[in-house]
Amino acid sequence: MTRAWTVFRKEWTDALRDRRTLLMVLASSVAIGPLVLVLLSTLVAGMEQRAEARELVAVGLEHSPTLRNYLERQTYTLRAAPPDHETALRESRLGDPVLVIGPGFEAALARGEAPVVEIVSSAANPRAQAGVGRLQRLLQGFNTEQATLRLVLRGVAPALLEPVKVEERDLADPATRSAQLTALVPFFVLMAMVYGALNAALDTTAGERERGSLEPLLMNPVSRWALVVGKWGAVAAVATLIAALGAFSFLPGQWLLQSETLAALFRFGPGEAAAFVLILLPLAGALSALLMAIAIRCRSFKEAQANATVVVLGMSLLPLVSIFNQEGEAPWHRWVPALSQVVLMGRVLKGEAITVAQALPGVLVGVALAALCLAYVARRLGRAALE
Repeated sequence: MTRAWTVFRKEWTDALRDRRTLLMVLASSVAIGPLVLVLLSTLVAGMEQRAEARELVAVGLEHSPTLRNYLERQTYTLRAAPPDHETALRESRLGDPVLVIGPGFEAALARGEAPVVEIVSSAANPRAQAGVGRLQRLLQGFNTEQATLRLVLRGVAPALLEPVKVEERDLADPATRSAQLTALVPFFVLMAMVYGALNAALDTTAGERERGSLEPLLMNPVSRWALVVGKWGAVAAVATLIAALGAFSFLPGQWLLQSETLAALFRFGPGEAAAFVLILLPLAGALSALLMAIAIRCRSFKEAQANATVVVLGMSLLPLVSIFNQEGEAPWHRWVPALSQVVLMGRVLKGEAITVAQALPGVLVGVALAALCLAYVARRLGRAALE
């Protein structure tokens, strides 16, 4: 263990000395999560500002004084649509849906008929599409008001329109609702750990072989297991460090949220970040050993990168199972690396307690995978020493 500790310190120093690689990892994996969070908050803040502006773009309002009166009573500011509003919607130059009112609107309404109005939008224009529901609810309110006035005029109680009163009751607590917003945080932290382990694992195996420093290292009077454990410990430590930086980077990222709604819902504190790091520890060890086992077979760093792409792709796809699965958590999820950790981190975000039975499968799989991969690496190093 003393010699393994010596190897660990050497590999750890070498990993931290490569500042260019560390800077790229930090920029590409650690900073990307808070950056996406800030961009999302900017998008939501823009939508909130448009909703608070209470503006409505319409064509033909002069044909409908009754509807115009209703809209103004709802404190909406009415704007005339540009002549080329359809082209502007297609090209996303206009960010609001357009209400089109025909010339016979008021006459048909006076006769008790149902005049037709159009809501013109474009599914390829997200800003305009987001306002369609608001405009539909506004017109539904006008329909309800007109129906109520007609019933009162004929001496019919308006309550007859609603024979049943419907009340909604949401069983989700605030933590669960907040977890819907923070659902992508585990994925970003996981991928930060993957890329942190990737560079360190490849450099300490295939990188040393390519530089010609692996064979002289094997000539030292150090057991193969001491070398393997020392190198593996350094790689796992780098992966854990990057995961911790990725998790805690969301804390200052919350200060940049421009949407008050997102800021109120985004509940991610130091306790959740620390829990994320603890949950990812077994996976960091297993992933480091797996990447070392893949890279030790390769003659160059580039070849190792190509072979490790399968692992990176698998780590990025497995968490999607929990996102697309609408039937809830299944027992087998706890036995799949990466998926198990994402499920546990989701429980942390919901404020649920994690039992030993829930965490144990991920730990056992991580330990078993790490042991098998380390044994394989030690065997390959033994062959390299004989060669």
